[in-house]
Amino acid sequence: MRLLIVEDNVRLADLLRQGLTAEGFETDWVADGQLGLRRALDGGYDVIVLDVMLPGIHGYDVVARLRANGNRTPVLMLTAKDGEYDIAEGLETGADDYLIKPFSFVVLVARLNALLRRTAQRSPTEWLVGDLRVDPVSMRVWRGEREVELTAKEFAVLACLAERAEQVVTKPEIIERVWESQSERPLNVVEVYISALRRKLDTPFGRMSILTVRGAGYRLTARQRGDGHP
Repeated sequence: MRLLIVEDNVRLADLLRQGLTAEGFETDWVADGQLGLRRALDGGYDVIVLDVMLPGIHGYDVVARLRANGNRTPVLMLTAKDGEYDIAEGLETGADDYLIKPFSFVVLVARLNALLRRTAQRSPTEWLVGDLRVDPVSMRVWRGEREVELTAKEFAVLACLAERAEQVVTKPEIIERVWESQSERPLNVVEVYISALRRKLDTPFGRMSILTVRGAGYRLTARQRGDGHP
């Protein structure tokens, strides 16, 4: 599970990284609200630990902007404020849980695992990205009313993009998800499957939904050129 820590207290952040890594999380850390927002939007994290008092952007603003951008990654907020209005403000801006400093590390891990379980339980049975419908159970895909036939690997690559629609997914992430080991396949194999998906899902329908983000990866979007978006 990938976890992002946004915390400006270096000592606390280091302790969290060590402890959560030992619990099996793959952790990244940033100390600034602006950078935390950028990483949260682009990083494909499973859960976020977010401090309230941050340089750059306040923690409440970070989670509010995440939700405004359609990012539903579960957020556990950390704060020294224990007033009921502070807690209410954090939850009302879009946080999923709230932990007051100082806190028990055992309780933190339990809260994170509970968030992950709830997220898994409410995962959609289908992904809708504009007029593209992806059913991960039956492994079927439709563009509008027309079903499009994909190979198993093509579908697996598409699923990586669809479950994180409007977010950047890197080549290494796709390799790890579809082929399970980055060392077994060169990164350019992803380009081959992306090209195949474009030929099947975009070109025949006049779409440009699978975008290349230079130096980063790919993004599946419902937005089209000419509709007011770049």
